[in-house]
Amino acid sequence: SIYFDFDQYTVKPQYTALVERQGKYLAGQPALAIRVEGNCDERGSSAYNLALGQRRADAVVRALKIYGVRDAQMEAISWGKDKPVATGHDEAAWALNRRVDLQYPKQ
Repeated sequence: SIYFDFDQYTVKPQYTALVERQGKYLAGQPALAIRVEGNCDERGSSAYNLALGQRRADAVVRALKIYGVRDAQMEAISWGKDKPVATGHDEAAWALNRRVDLQYPKQ
C-alpha cells in the first residue's frame, strides 16, 4: 500500500522505490492488468472522500506510467471511506486508511 497524509493525494518520496519496482514489473508484463484502489479515512462526506480517493488512485497511475506501464494495464477506482483496513477512530487508524492499494488478479 501507498499511504497519504490527511486530505492529500501527492505520492510521498518514501514510496518512490515501491512505485518504481511495481512499475518496472508491470511494464515487463504487458498482458497483466491491475486495479489501483484509492481509499480515505472516515472523516469527511462520502462524496468528498470518493473524489479524494480517485485523485489518490490517479496520482499512483501517473507515477506508474513514468516506468512504462500502459493505461490499458490499469483501472483506477475509489472506495472513498467504504473499505477501511483499520476500524479505530483515531489518527493511527485514519493513517492506515488513507492509502492506495494495487490489486493484482488472482492467479
